[in-house]
Amino acid sequence: MPADKPNRKAAARKKRLAETIEALTALQFGPKQRNETAAYTLLALLDLQPEAAWADAQAPLCGITPIIDFIAAAYGVRYAPNTRETIRDDAVKFFVEEGLLLRNPDDPNRPTNSGKTVYQIEPTALALFRKFGTLEWTSALRHYLASRETLKHEIARKRDLARVPVTLPDGSQVALSPGGQNPLIKAIIEHFCPAFAPGGVVLYIGDTENKFVHLETAGLAALGVTLDSAAKIPDVIVHYRAKNWLLVIEAVTSAGPVDGKRRKELKDLFAGCKAGLVFVTAFENRRTMQVFLSHIAWESEVWIAEDPDHMIHFNGERFLGPYPDVMPVKSNIEK
Repeated sequence: MPADKPNRKAAARKKRLAETIEALTALQFGPKQRNETAAYTLLALLDLQPEAAWADAQAPLCGITPIIDFIAAAYGVRYAPNTRETIRDDAVKFFVEEGLLLRNPDDPNRPTNSGKTVYQIEPTALALFRKFGTLEWTSALRHYLASRETLKHEIARKRDLARVPVTLPDGSQVALSPGGQNPLIKAIIEHFCPAFAPGGVVLYIGDTENKFVHLETAGLAALGVTLDSAAKIPDVIVHYRAKNWLLVIEAVTSAGPVDGKRRKELKDLFAGCKAGLVFVTAFENRRTMQVFLSHIAWESEVWIAEDPDHMIHFNGERFLGPYPDVMPVKSNIEK
């Protein structure tokens, strides 16, 4: 009876959704992580069709768009492209934090904000879900919950091994997320600063995983600078105390050099700063620099990590120094 087929499919979808929410509830997830969106997301990451057995659950590598596509094809629920952030923040991100999912297990050095980011069900969790609805489920669930904190610590330990350790001028360390521009940021701190801003104080380092991974609020405030989290902050900010220069540095691997527009943005962002501004674009190598060469702003500097002892100055009468338009305004007393 053809008319029964749609009804049977709809019933299977509804039953599978209810089972998934039940499983997430048993795993002690809160209301936000056991709603329909979270349940469909989990089913996509298990590659589990409505009428398949739980024992058939798989662990494909899956990005956000494939998750949305699977939900639409298998469960008839269509999420608009602008819901990507909702799925990432309300389901995937939390599942990663709780050790249910692994992020980029195929390439731990992939940047956090990469468009190629993928997720995968953690193997222990996969084994558990395959037992849902069987006599083994209750004991397997109990064992999983008892060992979840240990599992999370082990996942975090492996993730930390892939992080980029950066030694600041004062000897302290900051760990940046793997990949992307962070190896270049490490070179800026450990090679550029000692050579061109000896004794300088690193006031800010940005990271795709944590925008304020290193922030010296008091040091910035002393210079009259307050950073708004909504602002487009440069990757590295260094105060070269000996000359009272504030070096604002962009680390460029694929985008974002100090061009004319960006120079003006930075000048406005640091308006009122009590130190002279120096704009620096850092590249890993000459090949990358060549891609952006025509965009570099005049009255700015370029540093290349593969030639760390040299600087390229773009015009003007001084080398590595602030220009009159970005010098701090002196009070009448100082004049």
